[in-house]
Amino acid sequence: MTNRSLILDSPFLLGFDHTRALIDRAAKAAAEGYPPYNVEQLGERQVRISLAVAGFTPSDLTVTLEGRQLTISGKREDTNGAGQAYLHRGIAARGFTRAFVLADGLEVEGARLEHGLLHVDLTRPEAAQAVKTIPIQAG
Repeated sequence: MTNRSLILDSPFLLGFDHTRALIDRAAKAAAEGYPPYNVEQLGERQVRISLAVAGFTPSDLTVTLEGRQLTISGKREDTNGAGQAYLHRGIAARGFTRAFVLADGLEVEGARLEHGLLHVDLTRPEAAQAVKTIPIQAG
């Protein structure tokens, strides 16, 4: 059991099972190394994820958002049968799946493939501050 799990197992933190699952999923995804990626803060409310996907075309790539999980995957057709004989093959041709857990309120604006980099732009709209008063009933 990790230290994170001990903190989230406190009886005073009710309903944080989902948070623990998100932390575990993010830790697992961070351990994967292919393809390399950057996460950039572009502005106060904008973030960009850039993945190095040299050799992939837009039709080879898929970007999906399910709940709060952004999944980027790539699958290339094997071109070895097309008569190429590689003397050295340093550009990876294997498929990949890379997942990111997005914070509440973070929205995907779009994705663009440019010079071997897939850019996925995210934004966080300004949230309206709301204060809710809870009525107290007499027993």
